[in-house]
Amino acid sequence: MDTARLERALRANMRGDVGFGTAARALYAADASNYRHVPLGVVQPRTAADAAAALAICRDHQVPVTPRGGGTSVAGNAIGEGVVLDTSRYLNRVLGLDPVARTAVVEPGVVLDTLQRAAARHGLVFGPDPSTHSRCTLGGMIGNNACGAHSVVWGTTSDNVDALDVLRYDGTRLSLPGSTALPGSAALASDLHRLADENLALIRRSLGRFPRQVSGYALHELLPENGRNLARALVGTEGTCALVLGATVRLAVMPAARVLLVAGFADDSAAAEAALAVLPHGPLTVEGIDAELVQSRSRPGLPPGGAWLFVEVGGESRSDALAKARRIAGELKSTRILEDPQEQRALWRIREEGAGIATRMPDGAEAWPGWEDAAVPPERLAQYLREFRELKDRHGLRGVTYGHFGEGCIHVRLNFDLLTPGGRDRFRHFTEEAADLVTAHGGSFSGEHGDGQARAELLPRLYGDELVALFGRFKAIWDPENGLNPGVLVDPRPIDADLRVARPPRELLTLFAYPHDGGDFAQATRRCVGVGKCRNTSGGVMCPSFQATGEEQHSTRGRARLLFELARGDLVTDGWRSTEVREALDLCLACKACRTECPVNVDMATYKAEFLHHHYRGRLRPRSHYALGYLPLWARAASVAPRLVNKLTSIQRIADVGKRVAGVARERSIPPFAAAFTRSFRPRASGRPQVVLWPDTFTNYFTPRVGQAAARVLADAGFDVVLPRGSVCCGLTWISTGQLGIARRVARRSLAALPGGLPIVGLEPSCTAALRSDLPELLPEFAAVAARTFTLAEFLTEHAPHWQPPRIDGEALLQTHCHQRSVLTTVPDADLLARAGVTLRDIEPTCCGMAGNFGFEHYDVAQAVGERVLLPAVRSLPDSVTVLADGFSCRTQISQSAGRRALHLAELLAAGMDPPARG
Repeated sequence: MDTARLERALRANMRGDVGFGTAARALYAADASNYRHVPLGVVQPRTAADAAAALAICRDHQVPVTPRGGGTSVAGNAIGEGVVLDTSRYLNRVLGLDPVARTAVVEPGVVLDTLQRAAARHGLVFGPDPSTHSRCTLGGMIGNNACGAHSVVWGTTSDNVDALDVLRYDGTRLSLPGSTALPGSAALASDLHRLADENLALIRRSLGRFPRQVSGYALHELLPENGRNLARALVGTEGTCALVLGATVRLAVMPAARVLLVAGFADDSAAAEAALAVLPHGPLTVEGIDAELVQSRSRPGLPPGGAWLFVEVGGESRSDALAKARRIAGELKSTRILEDPQEQRALWRIREEGAGIATRMPDGAEAWPGWEDAAVPPERLAQYLREFRELKDRHGLRGVTYGHFGEGCIHVRLNFDLLTPGGRDRFRHFTEEAADLVTAHGGSFSGEHGDGQARAELLPRLYGDELVALFGRFKAIWDPENGLNPGVLVDPRPIDADLRVARPPRELLTLFAYPHDGGDFAQATRRCVGVGKCRNTSGGVMCPSFQATGEEQHSTRGRARLLFELARGDLVTDGWRSTEVREALDLCLACKACRTECPVNVDMATYKAEFLHHHYRGRLRPRSHYALGYLPLWARAASVAPRLVNKLTSIQRIADVGKRVAGVARERSIPPFAAAFTRSFRPRASGRPQVVLWPDTFTNYFTPRVGQAAARVLADAGFDVVLPRGSVCCGLTWISTGQLGIARRVARRSLAALPGGLPIVGLEPSCTAALRSDLPELLPEFAAVAARTFTLAEFLTEHAPHWQPPRIDGEALLQTHCHQRSVLTTVPDADLLARAGVTLRDIEPTCCGMAGNFGFEHYDVAQAVGERVLLPAVRSLPDSVTVLADGFSCRTQISQSAGRRALHLAELLAAGMDPPARG
């Protein structure tokens, strides 16, 4: 295969993106499954014509094509060794929406939540809603016949597809209605009808027996009694028959009111039995979760039990929905009804993030998909769960069960040992026995995710050779050259081949401890299983650079994939020196949002710091690493004569030269320096309890007024404020630039300067977070310091619970620093402000874009991140609304890009203490 010639042809004939380099191939070598197939290259078409051109070129070169949407498949059907065609980057529009007909026309790469937002404006909803709704695409949902929590009322994706616009591998483009007619392709229709008519009894006996029977091809849609629905026959074909270029889908009327009923049971089997009693009441959902799914988290609103049913009911009004929920509750024992949307959302988040949460057992052991979403008729579910539990026990496996109990579909991640040959043998044996168990209960190996490589080999056990041969005929009618997604469903690869963790990783020595991964960096990179929440399009902070660029390599998942390949060593071969990994990490803001928003708590900021340390060890670094990494030293020097320094940096030519030398964006203004807070602070000894105020670099040398305000507030709360005995620094700027050796030395000196045993109050969230998390993982002796380090609001809440904050009264917009949101907590701040009479304006959680040194190096991306939410929100505020931001970076971004001054919480409280405001 002349790969270079193929790449040249694609680049010459496409407007979209073409990637054949190591990074692109690594990024698309895996999806959310256990499998890995390194492609020749990746194309991202901008238009349908682009996609057709790419397909034609691949056909001319006899290269197979694998269609891909959000890459969230757990079955291994979105990866291939030919060319991966990703529609999510550009073919992602809602082309039209008819609220009267209740239909929408979409491109294949449109994310489900994008369609839902468009439909919601008309009181409509697309019924199927898998837990990945914030990043899965309609094309992927069509490929896998996705379902989601509301399928008991609105059905599967197949039930909601009216027509498809598709492209066959031979270049034929077809508009498939939900009927027999196929203008211009009579031979295709004739062959499909003949296949069905010659096998009526077999198809009727085997397929379409219950709603969640997704395994195999939907040949029953070709039956006369089903209208020979060609479009629906293609739904669930996993990209093996045709490339979807567009779809017309049905929309449902959204209930005016929704109420969530939660019922507790002894175990999942008892919950499954109760689900049957709920179904006659016409609920919107009947979802089940196991206690292990939530034991590592709080249980807001959950009644006692070892398993729960989430039963959502809708109504024309709140009272109507409540009445329905109470009728259902009357038939169950331990229940609670939730009306508050925020409480409901907190519980739904646990259920939606199950695929990620379940990849780590409570003891930290890794768990994997593989028997991910088998389904049985709902009346068989309770017994199936009992026997499945016995099967797990017999094989010594553990796993958390959850899923769509109302339709008999169960999700589970199991602690397979995929790293050793013996473990992989046990994986195969268990999977074969599980397949036989599902077959005995009249079920389906897949209830919504498709078969892919994970299950297709086992289809003869479920359906027999005769029906599986029909699947082969169906595929051959659509794709006689076998050019679309070969090795999936028809002539499948073995279930235990191509496992992405089968190759032992190279040994990598690290400086961070990785305590939750046994000190193993490779295991840390395996935390990312590909569920792709970092590609979220529906709010949240993670991942700011992906939100700004839309590029896979700038998502947390993309970076984790490259780091995984670095540890594996056969594709990314140069280890810590990898330029591909460096380029992907370059736009990581180190915001740490992934640490909490990622269901498996990937900490990309730490991985980035580790990588940069090894990548540049013994080599010349970028200029910004010396300028911004050593900021504490430069700031200390500037504070000796801050007025002179500020005057010089205000001269444009001098500033431009300085920024160019420092590797700082020309568009950025250099923040003004100030005389050090530590030089002017005078401690007062009154015999009251003492607290250490941590003089971080930003407070000490840029905004000493914040330190002065905090000292006043702490004194008012009844404490004597003291400072460390000498200069201290958390080392954050060295950590973020990967200069970990220096960070350790600085931290040890700081540790020696701290008074023993006293609580420490940090004012800069990023520095406080470094004291709480980064330094203890670099230096074990810092654990004791972390335990006594607090934010200002945390300290006042815990150590001065009876202190009454000044009555401020007014409105404020609070921009919470990313590190405070991910490592610390925001609850005490909100409580303190409420007690002060401050009403907070709603704002979507978001990153400001500055992120320390990032915004000074990457101006365009930083601005794009800030302009998503924060900066427009600040500009729209009336002058009477206070802007609050504890982070120096956030305040700098707001000042430089929105023209508003933002206050630290300490400043707001101290200002409120001044007469006459205090009185």
